[in-house]
Amino acid sequence: MHTEIPDELRGFIERQQMFFVATAPLAADGAINVSPKGMDSLRVLGPRRVAYLDLTGSGNETSAHLLDNGRLTMMFCAFAGPPRILRLYGTGDTVLSGSAEWEALYPLFTPHSGARQIITLDVERVQTSCGFAVPRFDYVGQRETLTKWSEATGEQLLTAHRQDKNAESIDGLPTPLGKRELSPR
Repeated sequence: MHTEIPDELRGFIERQQMFFVATAPLAADGAINVSPKGMDSLRVLGPRRVAYLDLTGSGNETSAHLLDNGRLTMMFCAFAGPPRILRLYGTGDTVLSGSAEWEALYPLFTPHSGARQIITLDVERVQTSCGFAVPRFDYVGQRETLTKWSEATGEQLLTAHRQDKNAESIDGLPTPLGKRELSPR
């Protein structure tokens, strides 16, 4: 257990091709969300802060839950090499394009046509566990489907998609993205 990310664990995080994010609303009957992420979208910003470029998708549960209560957990599993599971616990936030924080963070990532927001995590606890039961997998490569879809869709239709599919969670919680895109400018 650590209160920040030690250098050795930072290296482990940065070598992973995939990670998972988990959030839940405050409501007891709300849906818990776990989402896989990849595509070189994660950056360790310091010993107590990470961020990932969140791409347009079918839902926006993470952002809605962060607006609701801020709780966020990220999990990394060693699918190659020695077994290990690492979890980052803390408080997350959604950063939208046009903000000063977006302007500071977005250049750290490879530009992507489907970029909809950046999720940040202020790390409060870092925990490792054995991972002895995690299977080994060979990394083949990232999928190109989302990149091709977002490039073919174009920004105008991506905005419409976000308004239709990403404005609220499956439980009806608002997202910061939906609030901004649906409000008068």
